[in-house]
Amino acid sequence: MNKTIRRASVFALLLVLALLVRATWVQYYDGQALADDKNNRRNAIRTYAQPLGNIIVAGDSVTGSARTKGGDLAYKRTYTNGSLYAAVTGYASQSYAPTQLEGIYQELLNGTDTRLKTAMDTVTGKRADPGNVVTTIDPDVQKAAYRALGGNKGGAVAIDPKSGRILAAVSTPSYDPSELTDANTAGSAWKRLTTDTDKPLTNRALRQPLPPGSTFKLVVAAAALEDGLYKDVDVATESPDPYTLPGTTRVLANENKSAPCKNAPIRDALRYSCNNVFGKMAVDLGQDKVRAMAEKFGFNDEKQDVPVRAYASVYPSDMDKAQTALSGIGQFDVTATPLQMAMVSAAIANGGELVSPHMVAQITDSGGDVLQNYDDGTSTDRIVSSSTAEQLQSAMETVVKDGTGTNALIDGVTVGGKTGTAQHGENNSKTPYAWFTSYGKSESTGKEVAVAVMVEQSDAARSEVSGNGLAAPVAKAMMKAALK
Repeated sequence: MNKTIRRASVFALLLVLALLVRATWVQYYDGQALADDKNNRRNAIRTYAQPLGNIIVAGDSVTGSARTKGGDLAYKRTYTNGSLYAAVTGYASQSYAPTQLEGIYQELLNGTDTRLKTAMDTVTGKRADPGNVVTTIDPDVQKAAYRALGGNKGGAVAIDPKSGRILAAVSTPSYDPSELTDANTAGSAWKRLTTDTDKPLTNRALRQPLPPGSTFKLVVAAAALEDGLYKDVDVATESPDPYTLPGTTRVLANENKSAPCKNAPIRDALRYSCNNVFGKMAVDLGQDKVRAMAEKFGFNDEKQDVPVRAYASVYPSDMDKAQTALSGIGQFDVTATPLQMAMVSAAIANGGELVSPHMVAQITDSGGDVLQNYDDGTSTDRIVSSSTAEQLQSAMETVVKDGTGTNALIDGVTVGGKTGTAQHGENNSKTPYAWFTSYGKSESTGKEVAVAVMVEQSDAARSEVSGNGLAAPVAKAMMKAALK
């Protein structure tokens, strides 16, 4: 064999080896990547080749599957009372990535979760029958919140303080997930929903942190009691009225000009929502101590999964003393979700202990056998001492009995709460946010519930926007439904 032929042979052999390597790479590496690609039509065909598993509320399915008319996708997702439960279920769409519980438990609901496979499924390669998601949602509480929020833009959350079960998660305005399920009609619905200025796809219960206003004063009060700055809620504070923000000429004013806020004890400061008291208190404690208490309640937690990942509520860093004072009344850069403020009330109501909130009780296979029980996996953290919790409960009950939260009173129920009206826009130029967080304990049933309500926008006149006027009635409706 001459040199030219030998070189050509070696070159041809190298080409064959390169082809073999490339084929192997495509088969075992790129092949999987292509199979997993969201644009691979075969994935959608496989997902919707059979009915999906269901999301369960109080024993009844709020989801279903229906045969499609034509096309290569055999089934589509359906929803019962879709707008009511949208903040919980999210949507499973033939065109868009699933959200909320539909997204988190996508593999369970479409049958690809390996925990669903039987030995025979493994041998034959057959897709397993899909599993189901059993939620903690109480339909009566969910409906009460949805109806009470009505045409307002806002969010509401209810939690059982003793178990951590989320009984309601509502966001308004809502949307019907059924509009997004069919590939033939989803495009127009998506365009309408994503261009709507009211942002109905935003989950305001879990994923819209906004300034919590005076509801945050509960966190500051907890920090002051735990630190020993004040020994109880009835000791006079050192709080001049008016209080000038440190390093400025700006006065931190109180909404109620005639309220006895000068040197008011914590009980009266919560009752009348005295800004001067909590602004000064935050400065006296220092931002680090306030932040430490806020973080114990759950602020600044980037991984707050319930199991839907809630957006982090924020208590900021690197503030000057004037900014720290504003943070003490839930302003400056402090933000919170209704979930977060419900957690604050839940911990106080539960003697200072916070049970991890969750909206899924268990997941099961198609036959109802439990694959994972989330009620058994809850964690409990001590946030404040039982003594501090009792002090705060007493003060919160004063707010409702004889303060700014009287619209939350319920006969035969011990109710403690805190109102909030958070400034919005430069120099408070826009309509304020109305907040209310509370707990209720029934004397007759022994049940307990903690709630938080945020009304972002309503048709009420600006002068009528307040936590007691807009948010407390929603909280009351939720508490009555939970405690009946």
